[in-house]
Amino acid sequence: MRAAVQPPVESCFHRSRTVTTEDRYSELVRAFLARPGVAREGKGFGSSALRVRGSIFAMLSSRGDFVVKLPRHRVDELIASGDGDRFDPGHGRLMKEWLALRPSSSLDWVSLATEAMAFVGSRSR
Repeated sequence: MRAAVQPPVESCFHRSRTVTTEDRYSELVRAFLARPGVAREGKGFGSSALRVRGSIFAMLSSRGDFVVKLPRHRVDELIASGDGDRFDPGHGRLMKEWLALRPSSSLDWVSLATEAMAFVGSRSR
């Protein structure tokens, strides 16, 4: 028996409407909040971020970039492929385990967020 294929997040929108980064992130948040252990809480930095076990794994930056936390080697791979850049939270220090996805990237947000959730969720606090 074949597993059901989930439609991409952006398929929830009417085709004639332009889908913004905020729209895509809102749909991603709705989908992930239905998963066990995922929350969206806090104040200040990361207040709209998705968290697992209290730690951020995906967020929309103040500049509108989709940002995920992944192992450093994976971030390096995605930078080398041209899909993203190291995330700079605004103080000039690039984060080694955080990827800001480029708007031109065709990578699936749900897949990246799932990968980030698994990485962050596996780490001990």
